[in-house]
Amino acid sequence: MSRLLENYKSNIVEDLKKRLNVNNIHEVPKLTKIVINMGIGDAKDDSKLIDKAQEELSLISGQKAIKTKAKKAIAGFKIRAGMPLGSSVTLRNKKMYEFLDRLVNIAIPRIRDFRGLDSKSFDGNGNYSMGIKEQIIFPEINYDKIDKVRGLNITICTSAKNNNDGLELLKCFNMPFAGGEEN
Repeated sequence: MSRLLENYKSNIVEDLKKRLNVNNIHEVPKLTKIVINMGIGDAKDDSKLIDKAQEELSLISGQKAIKTKAKKAIAGFKIRAGMPLGSSVTLRNKKMYEFLDRLVNIAIPRIRDFRGLDSKSFDGNGNYSMGIKEQIIFPEINYDKIDKVRGLNITICTSAKNNNDGLELLKCFNMPFAGGEEN
């Protein structure tokens, strides 16, 4: 078991139970999945960029990434339906907790000019989305072997009923939110 999962089961559940004033242990919010997405706009011109992005995303997540394809054609952008345009991976269970541990303790502190995560990036159902401008903040990526600096989106899905419960859950996982502001 990863150390973050052990910490969740032993300490965080009881702490959240008191903070959120819930009686049943099953009402305490938990992580359900983490989705990491890397969109490659230049892929319509060079299909090898998708393979490189897929390889980098697989290194970052520890799980094989899939190619995402365009759902419909957009003539103005010269995109046809079914054309690969990005890469995505969905993490669950043990790999999800291991990735979150690496994200919070290793990757986020390496972000340039970091002042904390925005606590307003919740979707209304307790799910949190964040964007990262450079994939090189992850230690798995070798800086000398990348061809281009790319950004990626990370969505942390929780079982929380609202944004405040999701925020409390992520604060318990030591996510560095900016200031003390809440939704």
